[in-house]
Amino acid sequence: MNPEDQRLLESQSREKNWQRWGPYVSERQWGTVREDYSDGGDATWSYFPHDHARSRAYRWGEDGLLGISDRECRLCFSTALWNGRDPILKERLFGVTGPEGNHGEDVKECYYYLDSTPTHSYMRGLYKYPQSRYPYEALVDVGRQRDRTQGEYELVDSGAFEESRYFDMLVEYAKAGPDDILIRINVTNHGPQPAVLHLVPQFYFRNTWTWDCTDEGCTTRPSMRLVGDVVKTAHESLDQFWLACDGMGQPEQWSWLFTDNETNSTRHPGLPSESEYFKDAFHNFIVQGDTKAVNPKSQGTKCACYGLQLIAPGETKTLRLRMTHVGEPLIAERCGGETSRFVDAAFDASFDETFELRIQEADAFYDTRIPSVIPEQRRQIMRQAYAGLLWTKQFYHYVVNTWLDGDPNGPVGSEGRKNGRNSEWRHLFNRDVISMPDKWEYPWYAAWDLAFHMVPMSHLDPKFAKDQMILFLREWYMHPSGQIPAYEWQLGDVNPPVHAWGVWQVYKASGPPRQRDKVFLARAFQKLLLNFTWWVNRKDPRGRNIFSGGFLGLDNIGVFDRSKPLPRGHLEQADGTAWMAFYCGTMLRMAIELAEDSEAYGDMASKFFEHYVAIAEAMNSMDGTGLWEEEDGFYYDHLYVDGQSIPIRVRSLVGLLPLMTGVILEQEIIGRLPGFTRRMEWFLNSRDDLSNHMTYMEGEGPDCGAVTRRLLAIPSEDRFRRLLDVMLDESEFLSPYGIRSMSAVHRDEPFVFDFGGQLHQVHYVPGESESGMFGGNSNWRGPIWFPINFLLIQALKRYHAFYGDGFLVECPTGSGNKMNLMEVARELESRLIRLFETDADGVRPAHGSEKAYAEDPAWKDLILFYEYFNGDDGRGLGASHQTGWTALVASMIRSQANVPKHAPV
Repeated sequence: MNPEDQRLLESQSREKNWQRWGPYVSERQWGTVREDYSDGGDATWSYFPHDHARSRAYRWGEDGLLGISDRECRLCFSTALWNGRDPILKERLFGVTGPEGNHGEDVKECYYYLDSTPTHSYMRGLYKYPQSRYPYEALVDVGRQRDRTQGEYELVDSGAFEESRYFDMLVEYAKAGPDDILIRINVTNHGPQPAVLHLVPQFYFRNTWTWDCTDEGCTTRPSMRLVGDVVKTAHESLDQFWLACDGMGQPEQWSWLFTDNETNSTRHPGLPSESEYFKDAFHNFIVQGDTKAVNPKSQGTKCACYGLQLIAPGETKTLRLRMTHVGEPLIAERCGGETSRFVDAAFDASFDETFELRIQEADAFYDTRIPSVIPEQRRQIMRQAYAGLLWTKQFYHYVVNTWLDGDPNGPVGSEGRKNGRNSEWRHLFNRDVISMPDKWEYPWYAAWDLAFHMVPMSHLDPKFAKDQMILFLREWYMHPSGQIPAYEWQLGDVNPPVHAWGVWQVYKASGPPRQRDKVFLARAFQKLLLNFTWWVNRKDPRGRNIFSGGFLGLDNIGVFDRSKPLPRGHLEQADGTAWMAFYCGTMLRMAIELAEDSEAYGDMASKFFEHYVAIAEAMNSMDGTGLWEEEDGFYYDHLYVDGQSIPIRVRSLVGLLPLMTGVILEQEIIGRLPGFTRRMEWFLNSRDDLSNHMTYMEGEGPDCGAVTRRLLAIPSEDRFRRLLDVMLDESEFLSPYGIRSMSAVHRDEPFVFDFGGQLHQVHYVPGESESGMFGGNSNWRGPIWFPINFLLIQALKRYHAFYGDGFLVECPTGSGNKMNLMEVARELESRLIRLFETDADGVRPAHGSEKAYAEDPAWKDLILFYEYFNGDDGRGLGASHQTGWTALVASMIRSQANVPKHAPV
């Protein structure tokens, strides 16, 4: 067992708390719902904008550049910089908010997550900082001037990196012990001339004492104070830590600065503050030259080791820091508990030796997760995808009841606010480390994103993956009605019901068959029953097993805003109904698995089997009420109004999602469940017409002719083939880089629908949305999205397991090239992986036409994992660090290399 796996086991058994410290600090806390105390819920983010972030204390979290904290975000570390030209100290990432960007919110920085182990025993991240004045105003002004048909104005477009006039700040962390954190900051001048950099690494306590709140672990003011060359901390629930800096071997050029993490009451009168030294003191001291801004007594709740450096062209300078619990045996032994000896002991030869050892251990760990049979370029893609997935774990704190009512000493809202946003979720109490989609653009969890995150996460840290899936089913998360919280903007919105699927994927990765964690599966199954019942009761308005799921996470894919009620009638959703069949199928597989040990689950298996059949029958009904259109060979949403069911003939993923509903029942398994088998066969024998409404097929063994497996699927075999013809048609859904979210036939043939005299139009848009409809800044009218592609690929592999190599289709449609379904699945995987692979010119499609990523040695090995991708050319779009569900590329590479599902831990 390699050392990192050993640390995971020690953490899991609570023998050693190796995961207490990690990258849990957000990249953005300003401009979030949690920090918004406006009366109506401010969608413009003007209540707490970026301009306030340096001088106002946050209530619910912290942010910083490539920072770390403990799992409750009490003591934080991050690095600030100043190039001598910017109007502000660079302490956090900047970006445009929804009203400022022509395609909504977008981070305007260049930063990269390069490496991390699951326990964060080693981490590496890179930030690129221009030497010219940072173009804050231009990024906002140009974004506002551009319309939605134009691309976003990025930092690289501003000329900020011309002639390579920028600094690379490479931040590394290594753990000598669970509470002994070594920090190494390498700063490189890539410019042609010497350049000055003010480097300001900061330690700070999250402000939990100002608000007189009752839901924090610490309500008394903690402290930091300088004792000799060492900063000592005191905290009500964190014990004492020592903080030290070696000053690049030049201690005379470095000084400790102190202030308090408190709101600047002169800049923000009326907001609570308990100190005369404020959060923005280092900005005022360094940028404004105000020497009185910092505390001369060298104490406070925020400190920084500040140094001014002149760095020659091509030169790299290294700063080393250490944050150590006084009880850590290694450091305590070396300094004997004396601060006078701590600095020498902290930065002796073992400091760099520990880094080298942790790097070797990280490599050894990934050698077990990324086998050598995988080509080097794909290994690099996986390593960075995993790094992003691990770096985007974040401390997330949001107590809805407290947030609505306000703290005794906090911002005061109106009485009407108490009945506003999320007021039906007063039970929700979030104070956990959670996997985020993106720590800047999405510094909050999204329930359906999380299920996809945990697929690649289960390859790295199965325990964390299981804990995350269970967390969202706990009583302080799940609504009493059974609904799972969607996301902080609107907790009650409806995401696709993929949580059960995520649980099943994590369960399968928990070990080889018959050695998996059934306790985890049973715990999740019990709570998922509540959620399934909520779906059935709330989303089947006519009681016909045709579902109106609402938003369902696909933003603007439809004709109407699916988050809002229609003026008349209601929408019967092909995707909502397919999701519910998918949910049924997953619950059926879970129940069968659990029934091997408990007969009671056999009854639940029967329930989900019959419910699946009922949904399939309703969706395929030939009496005019189903969602299949025989003429087009496609499933559509239907508008049910005035007693009529009208098909909305948009060719989108909505009509392909029924493909993912296939379920295989292995006779070897269900044969051990005589009660379930008896009920299933009675049901099937009484339904001679079943084949008219769905696929139910029995596969026979090659020799004995006995039934070995059964297939359930919404589309019949004929309909399945017709859907594949459309999906694999390059003039429709099949892109060089995966399956588009909308058929390209709508490029020249927009769909137009007249509803009560008002025309609604949908057309294919391969990239960013060309309108702000339905409130989103993403686009499901053409681009490629990893989560749906992943589900469709999994479905094809299931169908192949049933039909075998003899079932052939054309891929691409019309090419004459015949493939079996496994070959089709692998072809789709290859197209998606190709987004991140370099071609003969060194170009990765995801990076578009940006030359630096193809030609510059300082950029070309850096990979961004975007939220979605242009349906024609593969260029990355949306959030640039969506290494949650886009990290699924690592699972696809594993699949192509035939790596077993279960992790070695």
